[in-house]
Amino acid sequence: MAQVRRSPEEHEVVVVGSGAGGGSAVQVLTEKGIRVTLLEAGPMLDPVKEFKEHMWPYEVDHRGAEEGGAAYFGKGKPYGYFATTSGDWQLDGEPYTVGEGSEFRWFRSRIIGGRTNHYGRMSFRFSDYDFKPYDRDGLGTNWPISYQDLAPYYDKAEAFIGVTGSKEGIRSAPDGVFQEPPPPKAHEILIKKACDRMGIPCIPNRRAVITRELNGRPPCHYCGQCGRGCLTASNYSSSQVQIFPAMKTGKLKIIDMAMAREVLTDGNGKVVGVSYIDKRTREEKHIRCRAVILAASACESARLLLNSKSKYYPNGLANGSGVVGRFLMDTVGFGLSGQVPALEGLPHYDTDGFGGAHLYMPWWLWEKHNEVGFPRGYHIEIGGGYGMPDIGSFHRQARKFGYGKSLKEGVRREYGTTVGLAGRGEMIPNNHSYCEIDPKIVDKWGIPVLRFHFKWTDYEWKQARHMERTFAEIIETMGGKVQSLKNAERERNGISAPGTIIHEVGTVRMGDDPRTSAVNGFCQAHQAKNLFVCDGGPFVSNPDKNPTLTINALTWRSCDYLAEEMKKGNV
Repeated sequence: MAQVRRSPEEHEVVVVGSGAGGGSAVQVLTEKGIRVTLLEAGPMLDPVKEFKEHMWPYEVDHRGAEEGGAAYFGKGKPYGYFATTSGDWQLDGEPYTVGEGSEFRWFRSRIIGGRTNHYGRMSFRFSDYDFKPYDRDGLGTNWPISYQDLAPYYDKAEAFIGVTGSKEGIRSAPDGVFQEPPPPKAHEILIKKACDRMGIPCIPNRRAVITRELNGRPPCHYCGQCGRGCLTASNYSSSQVQIFPAMKTGKLKIIDMAMAREVLTDGNGKVVGVSYIDKRTREEKHIRCRAVILAASACESARLLLNSKSKYYPNGLANGSGVVGRFLMDTVGFGLSGQVPALEGLPHYDTDGFGGAHLYMPWWLWEKHNEVGFPRGYHIEIGGGYGMPDIGSFHRQARKFGYGKSLKEGVRREYGTTVGLAGRGEMIPNNHSYCEIDPKIVDKWGIPVLRFHFKWTDYEWKQARHMERTFAEIIETMGGKVQSLKNAERERNGISAPGTIIHEVGTVRMGDDPRTSAVNGFCQAHQAKNLFVCDGGPFVSNPDKNPTLTINALTWRSCDYLAEEMKKGNV
């Protein structure tokens, strides 16, 4: 049996994972003078080396086509060579399995900052009714907290990370602490006019990209390459906005390339530390601490808890209720693209903006939820403009226009005239969607892996069909013609492949009753008072709003509570 290295040092708080939850935990706790040790399964981030923010395709020999380039699930870097993903749908030596009859794709990031280095930065508050979904339609479960409980922490998170937006007074899209939004682009103005005719609100987007200086971070310079990383930190990432500043306090210790294996407990069931594999040496090491925060992502945190078995916790740590791994949810996705002749012949201009749409459409039928034919709702995201051409940009035009002169004329005429509409909607939690430990498979570190089961229901399917009809009507109201699915690989079955929107939440559900939930409203484990889960795991439902801002806010609230409990000697 390999020797385990045990550190004699006792740390105050160990945080596992460095994304939105881990970064927020580090920020809040170190500001309060608490010493934090951060475990990250990937390497330290070096923005200068990793970010390809201002690089052109001609600057690399393969023009961005390296090993398949932007193939969605193919070989090569997900989303293309230039993206700062630092992760993949499949990681070498770190498999996961999928149950018979199911489909699920699990994206994992392995670097300081995790997915926040490259995510879309949509930053929407949950509405008041999102926290009490059962009260509206009798489906799912209410959260143990309300919008009023979290609103002050939404304020704190938005003010700190920087979010653009406008005050609209729309119940489904609560107003927040906003910086000034950038103006809409030409194609967005046409989309807004069509939406106005259809009674759909089309408003300035809420994105975690700053338009004025904030805490030493300069405003966005509108290069439009947020997915490549931002050297000026004008967009939010936990690495640059929270973790790097926390390092300067002297209160943060980072252990990178540390693959967490299990949370350690003593004979009384109290959490006493974390076991991890040093990926550089393959040694197993134990780190002792006063409290543990799991922020490794919803499924990775569930995996850790399920693998943390002992005499005291035979079904896994914090799993006395049996809900750990259960009620897995992803966002419902569907998209269409269309070609709009009204955009032909316009003078070409820089549409890069702040790395995505300047407008979006929040759910507009919240008052008619009993009439739309499916429960809950969705928001609409926009694409279009004169983006940088990359590998494969004009394949469709070649099929349409042929080659030579006709191809060149067609490309010049239609370049920038395509718009895309993507729906992001709420999934109702169901008993068929969950993750569990595979009884036979381990990763290259010897750690048992997850096995996924997943099922969309008629609720989600009907919602996707509503998206399809609505998007077609918007495009046609603009005078355009629907061309194709926005992402044919992801949406080939008429709805997004499970997991591919990368909004998985709900595997460590919060609640007031320890018999039906794993953690309380402060994300604190019912069975272990010095264990917290601060990622998407505690989500009770998965509203159409992207989850990151709510993870920021929940974590801030949890860490305020943890700090106070440590001060009182309760943790």
